[in-house]
This record gives sequence, C-alpha cells and structure tokens, in this order.
Amino acid sequence: MDGTPVTRWLRPPETGGGERTERAARLGARLLSLEALALVAAGLATILIGATVGLLPYDSAYLGLTMGQLCQVDGCLIVRFVTHDRVAFGGSVAAIGLLYLFLASGPVRRGEAWAWWALLLSGLVGFGAFATFLGTGYLDRVHLGLTIGLALLHTTGMAAAFAGLRSPRGPAALLRPGAAAWFWSRAGRGRALLMLTGLGLTVAGATIMVVGVTAVFVPQDLAYMNLDASFLRRLSDRLVPVIAHDRAEFGGGICATGIAWLALAWCGIAPGVRRAWLALVAAGVVGFVPTIAVHFLVGYTSFVHLAPAYAGVLLLLGGAWLLWAPVWRPAAPGRRFPDR
Repeated sequence: MDGTPVTRWLRPPETGGGERTERAARLGARLLSLEALALVAAGLATILIGATVGLLPYDSAYLGLTMGQLCQVDGCLIVRFVTHDRVAFGGSVAAIGLLYLFLASGPVRRGEAWAWWALLLSGLVGFGAFATFLGTGYLDRVHLGLTIGLALLHTTGMAAAFAGLRSPRGPAALLRPGAAAWFWSRAGRGRALLMLTGLGLTVAGATIMVVGVTAVFVPQDLAYMNLDASFLRRLSDRLVPVIAHDRAEFGGGICATGIAWLALAWCGIAPGVRRAWLALVAAGVVGFVPTIAVHFLVGYTSFVHLAPAYAGVLLLLGGAWLLWAPVWRPAAPGRRFPDR
C-alpha cells in the first residue's frame, strides 16, 4: 500500500517539499477547483429554477400540492416566498463557489496553509448545514445526492492538498495577514470594511440557520404573506418543513461564505494580488444582487428585513473602493501596503 501513487500523494510531505509535494498540491487544487465550478453551476441553476419553475416535482410529491394549487391560496404569496428563499440560496452557493475557485486555484495550489484551513472550516459549515434536515423534517433526496458527491470531492481534494502544504501548516496561518497595513491607511480601512462584510455574513448566516430549525419565520415573513404559521400547517403539515429546510440551508450557505470571505479578506489581500480583490467583488455581486433583486420581484420589500443586505453591499462597495488603488498598483517589496 505504501508504494501506491495515492498514498504517496496523501502522505504528509518531507521537510523541503519536492516533486511529491508539488504533485499533491496540483491534485488537490484540481479536485477543489472542480468542486468550486460545480458549486457555481449549482448556484446559478438554483437561481434560474427558483425564479421560474419554483417547486420541483419531488417538492410537489412530498407536499401533495402542485404549485398551481398553492398559488390559489393567499394570492400566490406562499409560492413567491418559497421562490425568494431559493433564489437567495442559489446566490449564496454561487458565491461560495467563486471564493473556493480562487482559494483552490491560487493559494492552495501554492501550498499556502491559510487557504486550506479556510476551505476546511467553510466546508464543515456548508456541508454540515445539510444535517439541519434532522431539525426541519424534510430530507431532499436529490439535494442529498448532490451534497454527498460534492462532499466526497471536497474531502478527497482537501486530503491531497494537505500533503502539498508548506510549513507551518497549522491553523495559526489564519491569523497572519496577507500584508501589513496601517489601520487608518486606505488599505487598512478597506480591509477592515471587507472583514466587517465577512463577519456580517457569518453572523447573519448562523442566525438564519438557527431560525430555520426553530421558529422558521421572522415577523416580517408572516406580515408579507399576511397569515400565520398555524394556517400553513393546516394547509399542509409538510409545507413548513419544506420552507424550514430551504431557510436553514440558505443560512448555512451564507455562514460558509462568510468564513471563506473573512479568511480571504485578511490573509489573501495584498499589494498586487488582484485576483483576491476580484474574487471578493465577484462573490459579493453574485451573492447580493440576486438576493436583493428577488425580494423586489416578489414584492417583499420590508426595509427591516433587507437592512442587513443593504449594509453588506455598502461595506463591500466601500472596502472595494478603498482597496482599489493599493491592490491594483504593482506589488511593493516586503508585502506592506503604503501608509496613506
């Protein structure tokens, strides 16, 4: 067994690296990049399906109700509510995919430990969120199959990539910034705003996930549909579990995005590292735009409900603008941002 190619790639590298380390890094990066592309595709497909088809056949079979029958109740607001959850979830999945793609194809490929730990922590939350079906009561078998496939790809890629990490390989790598910056410089303030964006995503995602497996609805949700949860349960005892499942998964997706975002904003942003800046901006656009847009499309425009998303957009725009010049100018010696 010790002589097989797989075990040679998965075994921790000897000090100094070498060809085996390089091969492990390449293998891990390719597998994780493949996972990232699959996540982007799945997220975009979820946005499209959620905005058009709404309920899928297995949803209707579980509920015992078609979308047409649901639309006859409450002026179709229930279906629109489900649509807004699913489109927002798709945006979070696509955003995770874009962040993972940068982390896998760049830092992980180069053996940078912080990126590996970011993918580990984010993946644990993202894939672990599927287990919330234990609290919601709805097991989506199609989603389960896709999740298992992606989890296997993620696990295999992470195992291979670990063998290609450069020392030190511990989680303390997440504490080291990609470049030093005086806090009140443009770069320091910009990075702080992006870090606040990531922190907001992490906290908001965890909150939504908890709400999804407990109360399910916030007051603004019920005000939008102009009904109470007891009515939904009388309509179908399986309707609330489906909504709870969507909501908990959406929260898990946002939380996983926030964790990867925090790591990239702190460890990946540096003078001349333009792809890190682009990855954060692209993930922000893919995550925030569909989420906000679908609320207006379905008429769910409560300012209180959308305030966290508005705040996230403002933080992203401010951080990206402040970091534009420091990141896009040629890299400075010593990996330090200018103190102005």
